[in-house]
Amino acid sequence: MADFNPILRRHWLQATGCGFAWLAARGLIGQSGLSSTARANESAGFGNVDQALTHFAPRAKRIIFLFMQGGPSQVDSFDYKPELEKFDGQSIAFDDSRVLAKTGRRGDSHRVMRSPWKFRQYGQGGHWVSDLFPHVGKQADELCMIHSVHTEGVAHGPATLFLHCGATNAARPSIGSWIHYGLGSENENLPGFVSIAPPMGNGGPRNFGNAFLPAVHQGTPIGRVNGDGDDLRLRNANLPVERLPQTRRRLDFVQSLNQRRFAERPHDGELDAMIRSYELAWRMQTHAPEVFDLSDETESTLAEYGIGNGPTDSFGRRCLLARRMCESGVRFIQVNYGDNSANPAWDQHSNLPKHADHALAVDQPIAALLQDLKRRGLLEDTLVWWGSEFGRTPYAQANGTGRDHNPVGFTVWLAGAGVKPGFHYGATDELGHRAVSQKVHMHDLHATLLHLMGLDHERLTFEHAGRDFRLTDVFGRVAHEILA
Repeated sequence: MADFNPILRRHWLQATGCGFAWLAARGLIGQSGLSSTARANESAGFGNVDQALTHFAPRAKRIIFLFMQGGPSQVDSFDYKPELEKFDGQSIAFDDSRVLAKTGRRGDSHRVMRSPWKFRQYGQGGHWVSDLFPHVGKQADELCMIHSVHTEGVAHGPATLFLHCGATNAARPSIGSWIHYGLGSENENLPGFVSIAPPMGNGGPRNFGNAFLPAVHQGTPIGRVNGDGDDLRLRNANLPVERLPQTRRRLDFVQSLNQRRFAERPHDGELDAMIRSYELAWRMQTHAPEVFDLSDETESTLAEYGIGNGPTDSFGRRCLLARRMCESGVRFIQVNYGDNSANPAWDQHSNLPKHADHALAVDQPIAALLQDLKRRGLLEDTLVWWGSEFGRTPYAQANGTGRDHNPVGFTVWLAGAGVKPGFHYGATDELGHRAVSQKVHMHDLHATLLHLMGLDHERLTFEHAGRDFRLTDVFGRVAHEILA
């Protein structure tokens, strides 16, 4: 190495440090990223790795999670409450969990505020959907509405962590990491878990992190939360063909050093993940660019997603990329709508009409994603999950023009593989504040999602710090009633 040309050294460091290492820090391995159980099953000769790994027959092969950061209001979107009209402007005592946590008192009075948007019925099941989501409303017969979700945490930080990781403060693996740990990837040339345009606040990377799971199960962030859509690519993945042989030789040299080091530290999970991720980065040089290139989509498809149309362009690109990743075998795809501000996206404490801007940005792309998946036959084995960290109160915050956080009753919906289409489950009270029937805790939702992927939430565990951990901690019930 003494006579190594300094210019070539710089090129070498650039190729390995900026290219492969960037992906190594965030990339997940593909087939190599299977859990130890998966690799054991593979070596045992199982023809279908998924079937060998799952605790029972899976209904879904993959999940697309549409995360609406900040807490969209259920009573202004999918949980129609006529009583809000009747009691609009009246002061009514509410059992408010935030007041209870601060003062120990119940029953503070607040001014009821009706929704500024009209609701209409859609589909054969007569789903009530507000005018915020007319495109999604037309897909009502595909939706399984859960109106009785409740969660932990009254602030964005803990509630967002609980949504993603099943814990409000402790460092726990995200749901995407758990699924990748249990099932691995369908494609050895792409990451198995991707988060598109993730917000950096309220947990940030912990929301797609692996925590104490092996580092290979960490999510891969793609794009920026405030990006315009052109940022949805992997840096340094477009390598000219003529440079492939030279780059492969450099990688082989680096990997030989890494393998020698790993032989000395065979239990170093991070080093193992780095070695495997370097190989994934190499394979992605020739496979990833075509997945991220939307130019081969038809004009009608781009228009369907709202791409090229100001308000819907950015989120439309994210949803279309999610469909392409779905086709390419990515196991868990999170599509984020949010920002990095102190009051993220849907968090309208004093300006509820702002919900209209956010709905305009996501409504058409979400409906297009559902239509596109169904048209291609992908909805049969893909589960689409729409939701947020919590909902909002049916009363005006501080008698103003917005709504406060509401973790005790809100709506999420699922569509696709394994759930009943055009179905309602659970209910909040007459004003849409608190879940009162067929209640679904966030642990229950997580248990149900894992179940649909063929995983028993009580058996998907990892030993850490002297005990077995799982996504649902020591809780969780599968909502069998919503299963098709």
